[in-house]
Amino acid sequence: MRRSTRTLAPLAAIAALGIALATPAAANAGGSGGPGGPGHGGGPGGPGHGGGSAADATLKQYAADTWRSMDAMTDAATGLPADNITGDLATPSGETSPTNIGGYLWSTIAARDLGLIDRKDARTRLATTLTTLDGLERHDASGMFYNWYSPTTGAKLTTWPEDGSTVYPFLSTVDNGWLAAALRVVGNAEPSLKKQAGALYASMDFSWFHDKAAAASKPGIDPSLGLNRGGFWVDPPGDGCTVPGDYTGSGETVYYTCHWYDTTVSEARIATYVGIANGQIPANDYYGTYRTMPDQGCDFGWQEQKPTGETRTYNGVSVYEGTYSYDGMQLVPAWGGSMFEALMPDLFVPEAQWGPTSWGVNHPATVKAQIHHGLDEAGYGYWGFSPASDPAGGYREYGVDAVGMQSDGYTSDQERTDVDLGYEGCREATNPTPTFGDGVVTPHAAFLALPYDRSAVLTNLDGIKNTLGAYGPGGFYDAVAVKSDTVAQRYLSLDQSMIMAAILNDLGHDRLKSYFADRAFEKAVRPVVAAQVFGSKL
Repeated sequence: MRRSTRTLAPLAAIAALGIALATPAAANAGGSGGPGGPGHGGGPGGPGHGGGSAADATLKQYAADTWRSMDAMTDAATGLPADNITGDLATPSGETSPTNIGGYLWSTIAARDLGLIDRKDARTRLATTLTTLDGLERHDASGMFYNWYSPTTGAKLTTWPEDGSTVYPFLSTVDNGWLAAALRVVGNAEPSLKKQAGALYASMDFSWFHDKAAAASKPGIDPSLGLNRGGFWVDPPGDGCTVPGDYTGSGETVYYTCHWYDTTVSEARIATYVGIANGQIPANDYYGTYRTMPDQGCDFGWQEQKPTGETRTYNGVSVYEGTYSYDGMQLVPAWGGSMFEALMPDLFVPEAQWGPTSWGVNHPATVKAQIHHGLDEAGYGYWGFSPASDPAGGYREYGVDAVGMQSDGYTSDQERTDVDLGYEGCREATNPTPTFGDGVVTPHAAFLALPYDRSAVLTNLDGIKNTLGAYGPGGFYDAVAVKSDTVAQRYLSLDQSMIMAAILNDLGHDRLKSYFADRAFEKAVRPVVAAQVFGSKL
């Protein structure tokens, strides 16, 4: 999955170590139940970790340095973060997105709760950002935000700041999903801003993205189900495929992407969760995505490997629960085999707790697969593969190819070494046991694994920081090629915000999940998550 509709997304005094974790009175706001309440996450790695240990102190220091980069890339007047900033924290980029803005909002909550900023500073920052959001140009009928704005003026971008090329204003499903997630967090974490954050959240209608007839054209998916499009343009772009439509019956035709988000293990499921919670997407449509492509002769013989699985029925809906084999495990793959596709939504939704027979097995299997690939299969000595800055320049998608659905999908090294296991009866294997080259590890991907193998995460990060030297004034640099020790000396706000979220959940007993998944959200979403049986095995 791409982070945006652009082929390559643009790049993007701290409290003393050992400070006690703040316990805001807002923890119980909005019916969240507070940490450990009904919205509490947990999972195989346990419910979180208290203060005092050397490991906790290390994570607090990582958070302090990461927050420094978030602060440096944010315009004080608008409260909007840049998409990225140079490694010396001197030059922020000239664009931001709804995801970037959402990431800054939840990172501010994390900084407050970790004791890195005080409550007054946090409220001021959050209020500034919300006020700017109130004034941004957006699509009036849907309430959705465009994909690119200036972080210094808040103006919708129609040209790229770096080269003046044309931007065709787009409204992204997944980017608006992450902003909506952040607004839920702010509303429940900061009572004084609940009304303002809640009004913005309530104005966002995810039914505009939802094609109720999509599955009818998708082999192996129950034809009664709908899927989310990637997003839409109000006016057709200068090139590329579009599908005109009016999914809400508003009378306004917009121009949708030609693809749907049709795979289960995808960061885009955050929009489905929000839409279901809001009553804008039917709950059964949670089952409308592919675990794997179905095993139907050679029609899907292009996928990475031949799946095994069975068809199960949930609330009258038939679902093929396919899995891939890897290192003795069975798991549901992501499209590209990257960590953020699998685990970014898990920062907010207690998937492993609510779905013990699905995500509760698949998430630790994903982490185990990433570790096995980095340490054993490829022999890099490090692990954590996810889309990030390319150490050679630009931006690239990285993943574990063998557990990505796309046969020529995300790879883990600079040489783009492809693993081709073949597909029985349809495609011969051409490179089943490759020799890997200069692997690229992305620190934020390791942080996402904290709930599932904390010890391995801390060991991995220590090596990336102290042996590879991929650490600067704003925390971990975005990526490093391990054999050449080439570092991408940039900070991307999205990746830094994932780090802030992961550390808050680890040290704060899944506090971010408690803020997001309040009782109303749990009532709407938990039943469909709990019913699933992926067939994943560790």
